[in-house]
Amino acid sequence: MLPNNIIYLASKSPRRRELLKQIGVHYELLMMREQAPRIDVDETPLPHETAHTYVERIVRLKSDMALQVMRQRRLPVRPILTADTTVTLDGNILGKPVDKADAIRMLTKLSGESHQVLTAVAVAVGDEVKQVLTTSFVTFAPLDEGEIRRYVETGEPMDKAGAYAVQGIAAKFISKLSGSYSGVMGLPLYETATLLRQCGVPL
Repeated sequence: MLPNNIIYLASKSPRRRELLKQIGVHYELLMMREQAPRIDVDETPLPHETAHTYVERIVRLKSDMALQVMRQRRLPVRPILTADTTVTLDGNILGKPVDKADAIRMLTKLSGESHQVLTAVAVAVGDEVKQVLTTSFVTFAPLDEGEIRRYVETGEPMDKAGAYAVQGIAAKFISKLSGSYSGVMGLPLYETATLLRQCGVPL
C-alpha cells in the first residue's frame, strides 16, 4: 500500500533519489522517455539567455512535460517534482560534456577558479507550479593536466553539469563551497522540503 504523501519524481538522477530518501520523501519515478509517445525537453540555451533564466526555464519545461506524461498515461494525480542544475563560470553555462575532450575543456576552465552552481526545483500540483532557485559558490584548487585527464578517465564527469560530481572523486578538487551542498549535488534539501510542504506534502 502506498503512503498518502507519495509524489512523482520526474528525474533519472540517482543522486536526487538518494536525497529525497534522506529526508523521508516517498516517491514513484515518472520517466518521460519510457514509452510512446516519447516526450523530451530541448535543453539548448537560448541566445543571450542568462544561466539563472535558463535553469528556471528548463525546470518549468520539465514540469510541464511531466504533467503531460501523467495525464497521457492516466496515472493517479500526485504532486510532481522536477529539478535542473547548471554550472556557470563568468556568465557562461557549462552543461554536461559531450565527450572526454569537452570534459577536459570544462575542468581546465574551472581549475583554480570560483563558479556558481544553480539548481531550480519545481513542484506541480494540478495546474499550479511552485518553483525555487538556489545559488551556490564552488572554488576549485588549481589542477594540472594529468589530474584532469585521470579524473575524466574515471567516467565520473560524463553525465554531470560542469563535468564533475561534488559527492564523488571531484570532492578532492574543491577548496571552498558556500551555499547548499545538496543543491550542488542536484537537489537543495531545505528548499525542496519547504516547497513540498507549501504544496501540501507532509514531511
